[in-house]
Amino acid sequence: MKRIEALKKRLMACSENGIGIAFSGGVDSTFLLSILAELRYEKTFPIIAVNFHSEFQSHENISDLQHTAEEFKVTLKIFEGDPLKIPEIQNNPPDRCYWCKLYIFTEFIAYLKAHGIQTLVDGTNADDLDVYRPGRKALAELGVISPLAELGFTKADIRKYAEERGLACSHKPASPCLATRFEYNVPLTHARLESVRKGEALLRSYLPETADLRLRVHGLIARIEVAPENMPLLLTHASSIRKGLHGLGFNFITLDLEGFRSGCFDAQIPPTLHLKK
Repeated sequence: MKRIEALKKRLMACSENGIGIAFSGGVDSTFLLSILAELRYEKTFPIIAVNFHSEFQSHENISDLQHTAEEFKVTLKIFEGDPLKIPEIQNNPPDRCYWCKLYIFTEFIAYLKAHGIQTLVDGTNADDLDVYRPGRKALAELGVISPLAELGFTKADIRKYAEERGLACSHKPASPCLATRFEYNVPLTHARLESVRKGEALLRSYLPETADLRLRVHGLIARIEVAPENMPLLLTHASSIRKGLHGLGFNFITLDLEGFRSGCFDAQIPPTLHLKK
């Protein structure tokens, strides 16, 4: 497969002193990790997977990350921190993601350099180049390599290749930072993030594992985004959902008839602010 070989060639070219990989456990980074693991059959070099866990993430099963790292025989380092201590993140401006990536990846790079590794790669894909992703500016400034994006791998491509490789995450829904559930310039707090985390966990208990879901927050209003075909599932459990979300502090519960829309709050961002290649 020419595209996989091109990806291997790109990674091999920067493996001289080992490679660090920003590993979230999602399909993009897991696919990339599987390629790196294969490369060691051709050349021995160290691989360190780095992950950052904070209030901004849903409670990923850390044991799943560890199991995947063990499966591919790579070292996994999990960092913990509080991005809300940084005003540029806590205040939730439109470029919040830039400051967050700068904070997290600076820690990654310092750790990797202390272990003799100069190269850090991440799972940014080609689709990310066409939407508002201010965090890419931080990655560019720090010299992080995004080989999937460079070689034109879309999310659909990655899911297809991941499925062919038998990766369990091939159909795993995207799970971006919980800050994306709030409108820009609405200050973020631990309590607000926790309400969203618990609310989405409740909603997901009524949905298929592969279903896309977002619980968007507008003050005391919880706006639920799911695909139209999954709306009847939630309506069937409307009473339990209302009770659960009211208990989390939401006075009004709505089901968005427009359905799931990734990055819906980015519609207000002027195209001139979008960072291109």
